[in-house]
Amino acid sequence: MTKSTTYYSNGKLLLTGEYVVLDGADALAIPTKLGQNLKVSIVDTPGLHWKSFTNKNQCWFEAFFVLSTLESTSTDPVAKTLTVILKSARSLNSSFLIDNIGFEVRTTLDFDRSWGLGSSSTLINSIASWAGVDAFTLLEKSFGGSGYDIAAAQNNTPIIYTKRKKSVDIRNVFLDWDFKDSIYFVHLNKKQDSKEGISTYRTKPKDLKVIEAISAITNKLLMCYTLKDFETLMQAHETHISKLTGLATTKSRLFSDYPHTIKSLGAWGGDFILVVSPNQNLEYFRNKGYTTIIPFNEMILNK
Repeated sequence: MTKSTTYYSNGKLLLTGEYVVLDGADALAIPTKLGQNLKVSIVDTPGLHWKSFTNKNQCWFEAFFVLSTLESTSTDPVAKTLTVILKSARSLNSSFLIDNIGFEVRTTLDFDRSWGLGSSSTLINSIASWAGVDAFTLLEKSFGGSGYDIAAAQNNTPIIYTKRKKSVDIRNVFLDWDFKDSIYFVHLNKKQDSKEGISTYRTKPKDLKVIEAISAITNKLLMCYTLKDFETLMQAHETHISKLTGLATTKSRLFSDYPHTIKSLGAWGGDFILVVSPNQNLEYFRNKGYTTIIPFNEMILNK
């Protein structure tokens, strides 16, 4: 390793397939232009000194880890989570962090921590790169989940992601929509716990018909040429997931009088929603206190 090495991972949004991506539905995921840096520097002080910074360059977490055990004296839950990830990485690569030298790690987010764009998945993907291990396996051994967020972290275009029993399929796609200027992402001013959402979903019986229907919607979106067709597909998706999970749609809960399509993204109830606004008038949401509004083309990474 040189004196310092930097790893970068893309953030993510899941446009289709929330929940059912866990059971093999084709899901449309987009890497975001905002992600997270992880910089590893060799220092003279033995051990691992970790600092995490917000997008405003404020240190929100700091801890010291003993290399032999990868344990920290910090009682911060983040430190305990990092120990799990680092130990999992070492279990996949026995030579990871066994050098009798010191390391300083600095992570820096491009986005607000409350946005739900993948502060955990970007971290796991970058640690996997640092450790020289497979990121999907590291995810499975630490956090668990479908892995779509890891795929987004590694790809610079939208992808169709499918989780198989023992593998994953990733297909790079290009969203050639003429109506992108009518699509926005609006933050709901709260962060949703995806682990809790997954746990709740797991209590429901698996519905193969819904999985097939969502996969069909995902693939139809690639050949969607009008905003009207896009809205029809998104609304159908909301209806399927609402029935499957027993959760009310975000539109029916918060924006029932809004005239156009609104779709939840990821675990329902927080983070970003997708909003269709053909006239580019977002005052409706600002007047309700939802002021973080990002146009589709400013969010999506589509190299």
